[in-house]
Amino acid sequence: MAILRLPFIQAFKDRHGRQRYYFRRGYVRAPLKGEPGGRQFMAAYHKALAAHANPQLAAEARLGEGTFDALALAYYRSPHFLALEPSTQRTNRYRIDAWREKHGGKQVSHLKRRHVVDQMAERMEASGAGAANNLLRTLSMLCAFAIELEWRADNPCRGIKKFKSATDGFVAWSEIDVKKFEERWPVGSRERLALGLLVYTGQRRGDVVRMGPSDVTGDLIHLVQGKTGADLMIPIHPNLKAILDATPIVGATFLTTLRGAAFKSETFGNWFRDACDAAGLPKRSAHGLRKTAAARLAEAGCTTKQIQAITGHATIREVERYTKSADQQRLAREAMAKLQERAAETAKVSNLSNRQLRSSKIKRLDKVSGPGRTRTCNQTVMSGRL
Repeated sequence: MAILRLPFIQAFKDRHGRQRYYFRRGYVRAPLKGEPGGRQFMAAYHKALAAHANPQLAAEARLGEGTFDALALAYYRSPHFLALEPSTQRTNRYRIDAWREKHGGKQVSHLKRRHVVDQMAERMEASGAGAANNLLRTLSMLCAFAIELEWRADNPCRGIKKFKSATDGFVAWSEIDVKKFEERWPVGSRERLALGLLVYTGQRRGDVVRMGPSDVTGDLIHLVQGKTGADLMIPIHPNLKAILDATPIVGATFLTTLRGAAFKSETFGNWFRDACDAAGLPKRSAHGLRKTAAARLAEAGCTTKQIQAITGHATIREVERYTKSADQQRLAREAMAKLQERAAETAKVSNLSNRQLRSSKIKRLDKVSGPGRTRTCNQTVMSGRL
């Protein structure tokens, strides 16, 4: 009896005891109906094999099946995804594809709240709070898109609480960190120019690397943020102007590689991190300076709306998350100053009352020791009459 051996086939019995066969390879997950070796079975197998060899065919084969694979493909072609900054596209695709590795062939409509909670718990145990929360964001985004496609009527991720993280994302630079970097990289260097653009515009690295002389109008830098599409006109800080004037600009952008080419966002991030390492700041990054810029504005007393006009954050809540620490310190200093002012006022009133009381006693003593009196003031006081 001939034995049929076909690669990439998974066989199992379902809950009804029936034998099932699936082709599973990469992102291709296709049911194989009929008996192995039969016409229907082999036709489905060869179709799946061809789809594996051609990713485009694999994608087309999944369309309309209601799986997470099909949903991901539709999302990658949607305006939601295509309008994102390239670096954000790569991040989203990486997270979605990681989910698809295990769950791509499952129906989107079958995802329930308890499934999301269980998967988050697994990520939390394996990789920590950040990974678990990123999974929640990814699934929530996909389910929201599924609602638009009418594949679901609800978003099971809504209302699920995130895990508390020990860190608040990228580390904000302190003023000591900034000073340390400036001491290592003087005005005129590319590294100092990068620092100036980041800290005096408050922009993401992907937007900073696209800035160039053509974006300058008078004392303003014009940019359209790649992530949000926000159209911003940012005044050029005098310190940044001094750095720009002292730094040779050799290309269409302010920041270029040694070959004169414009930086890509990731390449710039790695290059700037190396500059941080050279300055003795191994845990600092370009994005941390965006937080520092927002914190400086908050410490200067700027309102949330004013900060938002510089950073371009889409919501006030995002700005408040960035400036929470700075706002706390500023409000605490103001509160302590008011407490000191109150103490000074109280002391002033108390001193005035004491002076008035002493003056009143002196007048009464003078009255007792006036003409015709036989006893002195000291005698009157001693007798207890005052």
